[in-house]
Amino acid sequence: MTATEEQLNQALKKVRWLVLDVDGVLTDGRLYFDNNGNELKTFHTLDGHGIKMLQKSGVQVAIITGRRSNVVERRAHDLGVRKLIQGREDKFAALEELLGDESCRLEDIAYVGDDYPDLLVMTRIGCPISVPNAAPPVRERALWITDTRGGEGAVREVCDRIMQAQGSFDAALAPYLATGEGEH
Repeated sequence: MTATEEQLNQALKKVRWLVLDVDGVLTDGRLYFDNNGNELKTFHTLDGHGIKMLQKSGVQVAIITGRRSNVVERRAHDLGVRKLIQGREDKFAALEELLGDESCRLEDIAYVGDDYPDLLVMTRIGCPISVPNAAPPVRERALWITDTRGGEGAVREVCDRIMQAQGSFDAALAPYLATGEGEH
């Protein structure tokens, strides 16, 4: 189902919400446990900064994950992501709950997934996105497959691409290119 560049840009221009899976998207999908049974997850700083920039541009970000983890709750909080639903295998029902009374159409949502529990959401929203390390049926139903693997900056790639399509990327990048007073 991979779209042409024009189809993808049209879908990305409409995005008002970016909804993310965690394991395999924000992380590399591997589960780490210490000897005490504590779960450990690694997140990429590029993804985190991209999420912050995207939110500043006016696009809302939410996370839906099938597992429960205090680490994910902390990461969402650190990034300013206020909409988080954990421990839900039915991700479409979770999406409906998450949106609640938000005035958002399904076609204005981008969702990044990698595995079968993501499929129902991906087949009902406007901009389904997959990472290249996703299960084949997920990749087949994606409008776009990122170049970057989950957990390695794929979410940053998505955030940048949404801002580029919406014309907000240059403004988001400008503070990082500004010189100090009197410098040229």
